[in-house]
Amino acid sequence: EYSCEYGSLKFYALCGVGGVLSCGLTHTAVVPLDLVKCRMQVDPQKYKGIFNGFSVTLKEDGVRGLAKGWAPTFIGYSMQGLCKFGFYEVFKILYGNMLGEENAYLWRTSLYLAASASAEFFADIALAPMEAAKVRIQTQPGYANTLRQAAPKMFGEEGIWAFYKGVAPLWMRQIPYTMMKFACFERTVEALYKYVVPKPRSECSKGEQLVVTFVAGYIAGVFCAIVSHPADSVVSVLNKEKGSSASQVLVRLGFKGVWKGLFARIIMIGTLTALQWFIYDSVKVYFRLPRPPPPEMPESLKKKLGLTE
Repeated sequence: EYSCEYGSLKFYALCGVGGVLSCGLTHTAVVPLDLVKCRMQVDPQKYKGIFNGFSVTLKEDGVRGLAKGWAPTFIGYSMQGLCKFGFYEVFKILYGNMLGEENAYLWRTSLYLAASASAEFFADIALAPMEAAKVRIQTQPGYANTLRQAAPKMFGEEGIWAFYKGVAPLWMRQIPYTMMKFACFERTVEALYKYVVPKPRSECSKGEQLVVTFVAGYIAGVFCAIVSHPADSVVSVLNKEKGSSASQVLVRLGFKGVWKGLFARIIMIGTLTALQWFIYDSVKVYFRLPRPPPPEMPESLKKKLGLTE
């Protein structure tokens, strides 16, 4: 019934396609909210809150102004999604095989954390150039309106470094975020099937399984937003200011400053994460990819622990 073998090259490639669609489409869809959030972080005097931010942006730039930065968002997050989801599957299987069946079960949360951190390391290198362009377009009035204008201008001013100077703060923001996103999602799915869904996953229809995916994705998203928000504030300010370092920005913003815009981000990231997992899982269903059920204790371990009859 499956179109390919679990862990085959075709499996990884199609997981990558799922990642491109899940990240590229969802991040592009929330560009207006992301734009207002970035502006609130870099100019809180002017953009006082989420609704005020929208009204000021509409007044100054019109409806089209809300779509500023959609192209680098779409390209950057498609590349990031390809690496994030594709490599996550690669590292999950690789590390699982290194640990062996019993340890992979016992240490599964650590396995999810390690695999997602490894995947995100590469995903951020793919994302960094477009993220830098997006923040310039969205937060520096008059700098550039499109990616075609921004990229050559950035290269002319600071060379290739302009596109990668944000990669370390991106790692600070995205690696904890992705570790939470994947580990929290995997464990929430496991808990939902164990304690909430009245029947085993094998008896659930594809539609019911996708609903569980969406709910688990939203729960994971809320935690993700909280964990990564301070670093997100630093990234936004850093790309706007030329000479500052991440630590200088952090000190200047202070404890209260780094939490500005959190509510907007919880709504955005919660919805985003839920939709990403839903799209990713739907792609797996569509291409008939193997989708292993939540992990169960191996028989050999049950025997060792005296849990079998």
